[in-house]
Amino acid sequence: MTVAPLSAHLPQINVELAEYSELFMLISAFIYTFAFILFTVDLVRSSATIRRVEAELAAEQQEERTRRLVGAAAPGHDAASAPPSQPTATDAELVDDDLAYMGASRPFANVAVALTAVAAAAHGFAVIARGVAAARWPLANMYEFLTAAALLVSVVFLLVLLRRDLRFLGIFVLGLVVTMMAGATMGFPTPIGHVQPALQSPWIAIHVTLAVSAMAVFTLTFAMNVLQLVQSRRERVLEGEPKGRFERNLGKAQFMRLVPSAFSLESWAYRLNAVGFVFWTLGPLITGAIWANESWGRYWGWDPKEVWTFVIWVVYAGYLHARATRGWTGNRAAWLSIIGFICIIINYTVVNIWFPGLHSYAGLPE
Repeated sequence: MTVAPLSAHLPQINVELAEYSELFMLISAFIYTFAFILFTVDLVRSSATIRRVEAELAAEQQEERTRRLVGAAAPGHDAASAPPSQPTATDAELVDDDLAYMGASRPFANVAVALTAVAAAAHGFAVIARGVAAARWPLANMYEFLTAAALLVSVVFLLVLLRRDLRFLGIFVLGLVVTMMAGATMGFPTPIGHVQPALQSPWIAIHVTLAVSAMAVFTLTFAMNVLQLVQSRRERVLEGEPKGRFERNLGKAQFMRLVPSAFSLESWAYRLNAVGFVFWTLGPLITGAIWANESWGRYWGWDPKEVWTFVIWVVYAGYLHARATRGWTGNRAAWLSIIGFICIIINYTVVNIWFPGLHSYAGLPE
């Protein structure tokens, strides 16, 4: 009796749709790059933006002072009842520590956000089209993982932007998105194809999607923590701490006046890290163990990828515990969070490529 090959039982690949997926992936990468350039222009033009905002504030304050003077000159006016003087324009807040929108006009940043939304739409079509073309969940190799992770990073960034002003993170977030897209298309170009039997499981949709979601959140917090360290140093310089040439230039950096305080950045990064930690616990750790038992008959096997997944979990668990119970706030908490993200990068690059194991799916599975 002749046994039909495994490929005979697999759905046929839609090559034409796969080509459209690759085309829209490239289109979205170019749009992301243009949005990154506009966020960079917004950063460079931050001095002009701040001067314009301060001029608007000064005009409002002058108008208020004029009204008070006119009121003081009116008969029967009690000078003691006059409202207190307003802060000068140079002392006024240009950014809200609760990440609320302050109404400052930033046209380049606004256009960059709009382009990011367009790129995310094209990117989403590309990811979905690849999954439909292969008739499977499009997260089976490093190309698909990186493109899906880049999509979720941009989507999470856009969703948070609906309620909070994260435009100051645009250059960092889009820089990471463009890097991931470049890494996927140039470092891991993988033709569409069927996957290994171990990946032909519904658990891939839950396990890998949660992992990608956690990575998207941790990418945002990584950018916030890096900015927190810079802002913290700048704040110490402005308070009169002895400084060198670099610190003096940092203190004069106009862009940092559009960035919330170090305390606010650390507080928001902590909240987002808690969300990412839940995703990581449910995804790579718990559902990963269940899937491993289903595929290989054991929940844990000290595979390099499993070990690093646990290392990442321990780092972020230590960060959350130290932050909540030991008072590890400020720069110490930021460094723990950054170390956790570095471990994620090692896990999905060094471990995935150079450490042989059951999870070696960097290229097209056989």
